[in-house]
Amino acid sequence: MSLLEHISFHRPTRAIRNRSANWVISHPESFLELLDYAFKKDKDYSHKANWVLEIVCLNQLDLLIPHLNYFFEELPKVTDDSSVRPLSHICELLAVAYYKKRVPSIRAAFKESHKEKMIDCCFDWLITHQKVACEVRAMTCLYYIGTEHSWIHPELQMILETKIPNGSAGYQSRGKKTLNDIQRFATRK
Repeated sequence: MSLLEHISFHRPTRAIRNRSANWVISHPESFLELLDYAFKKDKDYSHKANWVLEIVCLNQLDLLIPHLNYFFEELPKVTDDSSVRPLSHICELLAVAYYKKRVPSIRAAFKESHKEKMIDCCFDWLITHQKVACEVRAMTCLYYIGTEHSWIHPELQMILETKIPNGSAGYQSRGKKTLNDIQRFATRK
């Protein structure tokens, strides 16, 4: 079976997406092709490729490392909700691996230029109309990168304080947690 056959599923059940992701993990040479499908503006395949890409990265984030430049070059161009949500999750996985888990391979590959693109995308996701899952992942990314870039936390705090009162329960919960994390970080400095 080819990669295209694996992302041509009609019913996007979790089991089918997992099976497709496992195929990619077993065939790492197909990873770049998966990225190509993920970033194409093709309604039939791009969001499905992003769903599979998300699961692949959940299980084997190192497959993304050789393609970080490509990933972050294309990331700002994606606007479809069905694709932005899994891509925001991949950003969160990278931020957590770099800042919290301190994974050596990610720390060596995740460059300042990648962080700048992530910062731009995450702020865009927070100030534009996005699904809550995307927004809360953006909060996490910005919190972690803000531990390294002092200007981010005040900007993030201002956005959250403005949007929390009218946000969904999920937004409010993660927003308050992020504000508390920012406070704790500020007192540790």
